[in-house]
Amino acid sequence: MTTGQWHSLQSLAPIQTVASTKTQEEKEQPMGGCAVVETGPVEFCQKPKSDAKTRLSKIHIDFDNTEEAYKSKANMELLRSLLVFKLCTIDLLVDKNRELMELSKKLLGQWMFEKIMKMTFYGQFVAGEDHNSIKPLIQKNQAFGVGAVLDYSVEEDLTQEEAEKKEMDSCVSEAEKEGPDVIHREKKYKAHRQFGDRRGGVISARTYFYADEAKCDKQMETFINCIKASGGASADGFSAIKMTALGRPQFLLQFSEVLVKWRQFFNFLAALQGKSEMMILDQKLELEQLEASMIKLGVGAKNDIANWFSGEKLGLSGTIDLLDWNSLINDTTKISSLLMVPNLETGQLEPLLKKFTAEEERQMKRMLQRVDVLAKYALENGVRLMVDAEQTYFQPAISRLTLEMQRKFNREKPIIFNTFQCYLKEAYDNVSLDIELSRREGWYFGAKLVRGAYMYQERARAKEIGYEDPINPDYEATNRMYHKCLEYVLEEIECNGKANVMVASHNEDTVKFTLEKMNEMGLSPSENKVYFGQLLGMCDQISFPLGQAGFPVYKYVPYGPVNEVIPYLSRRAQENRGFMKGSQRERSLLWKELRRRLMGGQIFYTPVY
Repeated sequence: MTTGQWHSLQSLAPIQTVASTKTQEEKEQPMGGCAVVETGPVEFCQKPKSDAKTRLSKIHIDFDNTEEAYKSKANMELLRSLLVFKLCTIDLLVDKNRELMELSKKLLGQWMFEKIMKMTFYGQFVAGEDHNSIKPLIQKNQAFGVGAVLDYSVEEDLTQEEAEKKEMDSCVSEAEKEGPDVIHREKKYKAHRQFGDRRGGVISARTYFYADEAKCDKQMETFINCIKASGGASADGFSAIKMTALGRPQFLLQFSEVLVKWRQFFNFLAALQGKSEMMILDQKLELEQLEASMIKLGVGAKNDIANWFSGEKLGLSGTIDLLDWNSLINDTTKISSLLMVPNLETGQLEPLLKKFTAEEERQMKRMLQRVDVLAKYALENGVRLMVDAEQTYFQPAISRLTLEMQRKFNREKPIIFNTFQCYLKEAYDNVSLDIELSRREGWYFGAKLVRGAYMYQERARAKEIGYEDPINPDYEATNRMYHKCLEYVLEEIECNGKANVMVASHNEDTVKFTLEKMNEMGLSPSENKVYFGQLLGMCDQISFPLGQAGFPVYKYVPYGPVNEVIPYLSRRAQENRGFMKGSQRERSLLWKELRRRLMGGQIFYTPVY
């Protein structure tokens, strides 16, 4: 690939999504009833904080008030929820749900099967078959203060063998197929057949498998229609997309490895200067030592290295930090012209692969073009674009592409939102680095915080293939990481207002933690900076009280034809099994409201809006 060809793809800099360089144990301390992790000496802003009490009366939401929580639901809807949630606790039904649905279709016929599904699982978790049929539900939810993140949830129904074949065909380059002269690839960023079916162990995320470029174009058109539907349904909607739907995953794997290896190289140079124990943003490398180290390693000629650090912003202070380092991939032709990585054993820059075919180069370019098209449609339609997180071996590239969109489109307001999975050990580093870059460059930071969807698969893959487990050791560690990341973003919102966050969680304690922090900081829901998100059909006792109290709250709203969303419904059944077995709270609240209505004579209760 020539310099011109690579630059024609897009200006790309490394993302900050590899393991944290922190080695000392994080200190835990109680705060507001929840354990959080001490964030270290990071100064959020210089602006003095005013007394929150003078700006805002304290927010209090009663999540036990079933009348408020379910006022948008008719009695039949409450009964449907109770039935579906009860069915989700029966292991046999959940384990065999796909087989049972297929059997029901054969015994009952298509019409009766669809009718029953709409009265039960489909009616509970899916809004409708197309963007027109979902409008009544969206309008009803909006009347009660709850917005929508539209998510077209049709998935290809593949066998495990078919999924594995598609994955291996689309993740292995022609150069790698030729044999042993290919540069050694890290195990984590190579495709492995035993984990080729990326649906394994995943119950809460859609999965796309690459077929060809025409299929990617079709999926881009689906996302465009979803964006248009979001714009038509509400004035402040979201639309969700997945990068793996938009191109050949080989590119995401290779680009992720390049980004991670450059980050590892920075960590290596920081260790040479005795700075590896510092917080990431405190690691400022001395330029003279840095240049000497790189010359000694043989990474580039002396004149080239001097030129790398001679930009308008670089080198003025005599030091370079990680964000400065990242910008080199934009500014330095020698490095950015190819997917080059430093080999610390030989001290040389080497291409990740010996060559790319012309078609592989075109596939890379098309993927970036599709991303750009979707961002432009979102901007034109007044819709915010939510880029979903995926597996850690794809995520560095996904986050990098999302960051490029944010730099381009988030100049006036937050249009593009990245997703951070807080079950990852590196989540806080990723959030803090992206926020610092947004400060320096003056664009709006947008984030969705989730706990994560790929834990079992990620752990099994790391153990089997032999690399460090990227997941926090337990659920409590993940909770602490979530609250730590959230608090950091809230501090940024308090300081300069150029950040927005969606607290995407079904965890009531996390929602209460957020409200507590907003109270402390004096952040008003009317500022429209802090959003809440839950799945359609789940946790209405959280969503609707928040919405009616004036908070921006959104339901992830799946839609699609009954037969084609069966894989989605299957996952919802599995996810709800654990959710319902772990807590009887939602079912007990539903029963409480139903009894209240019946005892109050509201046998035929119908919501008024």
